[in-house]
Amino acid sequence: MSLKDQITEDMKSAMRAKEAVKLGTIRLITAAMKQKEVDERIELTDALVLAIIEKMIKQRKDSISQFEAGGRQDLADIEKAELAILSAYMPAGLSEAEMQAAVIAAVQETGATGPQDMGKLMAALKPKLAGRADMAVVSALVKAALAAR
Repeated sequence: MSLKDQITEDMKSAMRAKEAVKLGTIRLITAAMKQKEVDERIELTDALVLAIIEKMIKQRKDSISQFEAGGRQDLADIEKAELAILSAYMPAGLSEAEMQAAVIAAVQETGATGPQDMGKLMAALKPKLAGRADMAVVSALVKAALAAR
């Protein structure tokens, strides 16, 4: 079953169980998926659905920090609940050691020699790590690996 089908099934079960927060969050995912399909006239793959969910997770994390900084814990709690639901659709994350190993393998694979090769290295890593690793952390690891060369 594709991720898109899984989300649709989860929406149906959330409706039956009258889980308002879960249903609302899944509807947001569905709306974002449909918007992407209409805008780009494509059929979404699991990788594209994961990219949409990853973007939504990043938005929720940013919102949580902003709400907490503004003293709006009530709104931060809503965002945290949505974040938990969105995170359930993401594959298991990689540990720092696994990300480091992937960066080292990519450096050897691409033959990167210095900071000027960062774009080439990130382009090689993104498809492999998308959805499983925070790309900001991966970027920092790449910079450190290239600075050492």
